[in-house]
Amino acid sequence: MDATNNKVLEVFDTEELSVSLAKYTAVLSDKFAKERGSFTVVLSGVSLVKSLRLVPKDHPDSNDKLAFDGFLSMVPILPGNAYAINDALMGPDGHVASLFLGHPLLKENQKWVTHITDSPKPPPKRITFTFPVINSSSYIALVVCGAGKADVVQSAVGNGKNSDMLPVQTVSPEGEF
Repeated sequence: MDATNNKVLEVFDTEELSVSLAKYTAVLSDKFAKERGSFTVVLSGVSLVKSLRLVPKDHPDSNDKLAFDGFLSMVPILPGNAYAINDALMGPDGHVASLFLGHPLLKENQKWVTHITDSPKPPPKRITFTFPVINSSSYIALVVCGAGKADVVQSAVGNGKNSDMLPVQTVSPEGEF
């Protein structure tokens, strides 16, 4: 990934990542609130918020609650304007959302949101964005956390000889990456 195709790779320690991501989000929030009167952000699960859990929205361990307590409660968002779905943005195998290497949903180009009932990673039943909606984004910050994902990040940004494109390599937003 390089700046010539709107992709920038930055590496941070955990504290720097938190500060940089908060600043990046604040700049975009201000920009779009002024230009369009609104700002939309999608947060993934896994290590960015916490492990995905398929529990009721009001359960103490729900991702919805974790996102609200850790982030959304600190910004002026009406509760009715926050929606939770079961998605991670990049897994240790290079999957994006719930779009896995070799799975037929990688080729879905009509639906923006769909379901998967045979996920190779638990839980088997998920709801996921598809590449048409992911790639329609004005800006994407693909935040990858944890040493366990270092090899797949290297594969995704490197010029490896692997003939199978990782799902993360299919992320190609209309705007800045």
